[in-house]
Amino acid sequence: MDQSFQGPAVVVRDLYKEFYRDKLTIPVLMGTNLQVERGDYLALMGPSGSGKTTLLNLIAGLDRPTRGEVIVAGDDLSKLSESALARWRSQHIGFIFQLYNLIPVLTAFENVELPLLLTPLNKRERAEHVRTGLEIVGLADRMDHYPRQLSGGQEQRVAIARAIVNDPVLLVADEPTGDLDARSAREILDLLSRLNAEFGKTIVMVTHDPHAAERAKKLVHLEKGVLVDGNQQPRDQGIQVGTSEGIKA
Repeated sequence: MDQSFQGPAVVVRDLYKEFYRDKLTIPVLMGTNLQVERGDYLALMGPSGSGKTTLLNLIAGLDRPTRGEVIVAGDDLSKLSESALARWRSQHIGFIFQLYNLIPVLTAFENVELPLLLTPLNKRERAEHVRTGLEIVGLADRMDHYPRQLSGGQEQRVAIARAIVNDPVLLVADEPTGDLDARSAREILDLLSRLNAEFGKTIVMVTHDPHAAERAKKLVHLEKGVLVDGNQQPRDQGIQVGTSEGIKA
């Protein structure tokens, strides 16, 4: 992480995203505006098809907008080539997925080490980073276990260790508790809160679970690509950030 960078973690300006199916144009995001400060923990909610995962993917550099700007840690993603964008993601973004996305033939240690293979760190340095990551998520004693030997909650903790091992600017989480039982979900949410409060990690989390959203510092609602308030009335100015108690007008 570039410690000299002092601006907002994420700035989204007048963002549009359209998908194309045959001769149809399907608008998903329509003039979205969003700013996420460093150290924020933002929950993004909305019904299926509202555009929340699309927005998350654009912020993470996994997709490109139809038009508009996405600036993360001061970098305008639209100005990066595909190869430069891939390098940028590996250095700046930590991904946490609903289904963990662990490689079954690799141990927990090896899964967490994967992002570091793209860095100039030597083997000893990589091992130190991996052990630190697994200690933070409470799985230092499971580093030689394979995913099939772990519970769902433990697999997600390995995935979180993998996400933080590179000290990313931003953690993006897409339904991180969606495949977990209630107890494991609470443990994962406790861990995310700790990463935010203790380690200062900026987090943007997509969730449909109001209990998960309550753990975030701020909340954004999406309805068909635009902001809606607590009464579900669409607003035409794009997305704004409110508190976890509700969207502020």
